[in-house]
Amino acid sequence: MKIDFDPVKSELNSKLRSLSFERAGDFDWETAIYHEENRADYPETRIIALGFLGVRLHVICFTPIDGGVRIISFRKANKREVRYYEDETADR
Repeated sequence: MKIDFDPVKSELNSKLRSLSFERAGDFDWETAIYHEENRADYPETRIIALGFLGVRLHVICFTPIDGGVRIISFRKANKREVRYYEDETADR
């Protein structure tokens, strides 16, 4: 899968969160859960993915592109998001 991102935004994310967008290639896309981001009227479809990077749950906001995704944001999941993921995947 192609993973695209703004390198300047990735560098800022790396400085603020110690998490480069390049690490999205290691994100477990297979076991992630997804929902559409609809808190605002964005010009493109935005998807929120909750999934694992190693043993820690992370959140990636992305927009689908031809052959892959364009990363918008990437961070560690908070406690509320961890509980949501656990509730949603309890029957897997």
